[in-house]
Amino acid sequence: MQTPRRFLPSIGLLSAFEASARTGSFTAAARELNLTQSAISRQIRALEEQLGVELFLRERQTVRLTPAGEAYARDIREALRRISTASLNLRANPCGGTLNLAILPTFGTRWLAPRLPDFLARHPGITINLATRLVEFDFRLDNMDAAVHFGAPNWQGTHHMTLMAEEVVPMASPDFVASHPVDGDPSRLRALSLLHITSRPDAWEQWFIANDVPAEGVTGMLFDQFATMAQAAMAGLGVALLPTVLVAKEIERGELVPIIERPMRSAENYHLVWPRERDRFPPLVAFRQWLRGATGGASQSEA
Repeated sequence: MQTPRRFLPSIGLLSAFEASARTGSFTAAARELNLTQSAISRQIRALEEQLGVELFLRERQTVRLTPAGEAYARDIREALRRISTASLNLRANPCGGTLNLAILPTFGTRWLAPRLPDFLARHPGITINLATRLVEFDFRLDNMDAAVHFGAPNWQGTHHMTLMAEEVVPMASPDFVASHPVDGDPSRLRALSLLHITSRPDAWEQWFIANDVPAEGVTGMLFDQFATMAQAAMAGLGVALLPTVLVAKEIERGELVPIIERPMRSAENYHLVWPRERDRFPPLVAFRQWLRGATGGASQSEA
């Protein structure tokens, strides 16, 4: 259904409103947009008449947003940002082959980024923009075509593709392991300095339970990224429960070693998640097909 014209103000009117709302001044907005103050005032009045809503209160020589204007300003600012981003993406790749992908920081830098040259070589018309996200977000509000997510694939209105499982191992520096022998006894790790990741606060508890060790009262240093936690472990600050897929190079170089050979399969997996309406978006289709090969075959479903 076509949107009625009265609900689609021009970009000029919306830009004048957004600048005025942000600066709190018609004069400041006029300077920013290289217009006169009277031109800005006329544009704001035209927008109010088109919408049938008062957006500003005029008080002597000052203006301030009405409650309706404040709410409208938030939405319009985000809409203009998305239009600007879409325009920049189109300019960077006139064929429209831009994929905006949200990534987990360590997975993105350690696993995905080293493999992306292969994808780009196979699909030279596609540009990938990467943005780090540590927590789940709303695809309706964030300008992303897809996201790499670890956990349960429970985002509503999405499709997802399971990429891979994960195995975690208690790892530390060789010097730390040599000076803190546990002799294969998992209970002895409770007396050591344990490093924790904030996104999985119960990871050590799960590991201890899986090894028949009491899990109550487990404490230690907190980190918000696996990369930082791995560096801390290599520096000898303690034992980190690390996904082997993310520290493969450190293991290969001998910078991190298991303090005990008790790997544990994580209960959750890595997924690629995307909104249903982006299901047939050509760059995303190509990226999914490439990921299937890169991960040895992935399964797809919807939520």
